Amino acid sequence: MGLKHTIMQGAVKILLERPGNAKRLDEWQTVLAAAGAALDQRAGAAKHPVHAGNVLRHITGIERWGQRRLQVFLGSPAITDEYDGYCPGADLTLDEQRTCFHQARADTLSLVAALKAADNLPPTVSHNDFGPLSPRGWLRYLDMHANLESKKIASR
Repeated sequence: MGLKHTIMQGAVKILLERPGNAKRLDEWQTVLAAAGAALDQRAGAAKHPVHAGNVLRHITGIERWGQRRLQVFLGSPAITDEYDGYCPGADLTLDEQRTCFHQARADTLSLVAALKAADNLPPTVSHNDFGPLSPRGWLRYLDMHANLESKKIASR
């Protein structure tokens, strides 16, 4: 194991796994629902709608990509792909991008409910850059990513 890998795994534990596992799945449902509503409100008040739409498109693409990884915990085959193919169309208006994000977040919340009901989940599913993440590590990643990216949306 190289130094870079060791450092990355330490960062993953500190930034994703510990905070992710500090919450139960039902708590993650609450957190993700509230954060999604706040992000949508921020997008709705965007000073620069085209830029906000681009940011939201990226956030939605990552959310959908992460959902595909969460589905692996529920029995879907594991695949290694990039988020680009999960992004909504680039020509959508801000309101259309908001609708796409709203649906994506609702789908994530449905997956959390399915994870809660499932038995014998695999312990981890791989992230392209961060390696193996637990289900709650994935939820922390999706929440953290969306929150950080949304800061790029300036409000009026």
